[in-house]
Amino acid sequence: MLAIVASLVIGGVWTNTGEAETARKGVSVDFKHGRLKVAENKRFLAHQDETPFFYLGDTAWELFHRLNREEAERYLEKRRAQGFTVIQAVVLAELDGLDTPNAYGDKPLLDNNPIKPNEAYFQHVDFIVNTAEAKGIFMGMLPTWGDKVVKAWGKGPVVFTEENARIYGKFLGSRYKDKPNIIWILGGDRLADQVEGIWRAMAKGIAEGDGGNHRMTYHPQGGQTSAKWFHEDSWLDFNMLQSGHSHFDLPNYEKVAADYRRTPIKPCMDGEPRYEDHPVNWKPENGWFNDFDVRQAAYWALFAGAHGHTYGCHDIWQMMAPGRQPISSARNNWYDVLDLPGAWDMLHVRNLIESRPFLTRVPDPAIITAGQREGAGRLQATRGDDYLFVYTPYGHSFTVQMGKISGAKVKAWWFDPREGTAALIGTFTNDGAKKFDPPGEPKRGNDWVLVMDDAEKGFFEPGK
Repeated sequence: MLAIVASLVIGGVWTNTGEAETARKGVSVDFKHGRLKVAENKRFLAHQDETPFFYLGDTAWELFHRLNREEAERYLEKRRAQGFTVIQAVVLAELDGLDTPNAYGDKPLLDNNPIKPNEAYFQHVDFIVNTAEAKGIFMGMLPTWGDKVVKAWGKGPVVFTEENARIYGKFLGSRYKDKPNIIWILGGDRLADQVEGIWRAMAKGIAEGDGGNHRMTYHPQGGQTSAKWFHEDSWLDFNMLQSGHSHFDLPNYEKVAADYRRTPIKPCMDGEPRYEDHPVNWKPENGWFNDFDVRQAAYWALFAGAHGHTYGCHDIWQMMAPGRQPISSARNNWYDVLDLPGAWDMLHVRNLIESRPFLTRVPDPAIITAGQREGAGRLQATRGDDYLFVYTPYGHSFTVQMGKISGAKVKAWWFDPREGTAALIGTFTNDGAKKFDPPGEPKRGNDWVLVMDDAEKGFFEPGK
């Protein structure tokens, strides 16, 4: 496989991290396993043949609107190499998406009318969807950004009613009915208060158009979850929350755990956590989120019960480039930050999760009997029937209750979430309690995952 050197651009200065990464070989997802469905236990997504599906998303909100075809190919190929399985992008984009044309001079709607789509614009959308399909990538497709339904802030304009939302939804559903790589994401960073009917009409139209072929969710405003408005709606296949970008160490695991406890049971995830290279609380003087922050958000959410996770980079969601007004102090061009270390770290997340059977995985805080911490150093634990994971953000020591998984003996490993490598600790009897002390001195960014397996199962090295 191809070795890539991870690089980053901070403050306009190119810096080589010196860290070689290995690109994923082949398609990201094999669509031969069939369309997506909610798994039998209602906690995860799976293909029709029961093959588990791990939702690893990236936010490329302005992909359809701002990139030309060569740029879209470049972006999608990089994300394929990094193991992303879903790209979240918006058809009627946030940044003046109705009145500023795409790279080919085409606007999405004629007369800003949702029932009059512009065929030329949608041919460009088709190209990107088809390119993603060839690479084994799902498009997490937002029919519109939320400001076209309820302005609140941003450019708008509001153009949707219940009537035209259903017609527009049916148009989209019909157009992409036979595509294997679509996940519909309604919403777009907005509350649904008092406009629930518009979103429900759009969902109904999509279902009428695609015959229920694709899964559907809702992307809410920061600090909220789709469950607030739509948890009991049959069209909502899984819940999505946005933990957002307001401060370091935001405990997104709390919101994931709250959605996990809801009934009826539905899969849940954080669809917009803190972005890499984003100013904390939108203010550069507060500092910037980096690779550790995105790893922390990912492991906290997944080990709290999320079925998948979305990464984001502040410069990439808006496709920042020369001549464009930076949003919220964006400081780098999108094409210069494709190799930020946090993006490659998401490949390590995927490799770890997929290296063990995950459709039966559950959160289990009781695994930790001593050493739990609150705040930035919060430990998060999860297990399957025959393995367990414990994430320690700062590398603090902790004690594990043995006997939580099957097997008379267990094999323990340290998984390095920065490098994607594992080191064997040893084999132990599976009873009593045992203390584990991660490598290095405890500090921010010295994060590790303890992996413990039933020794008789013969699992490969974690992440392999």
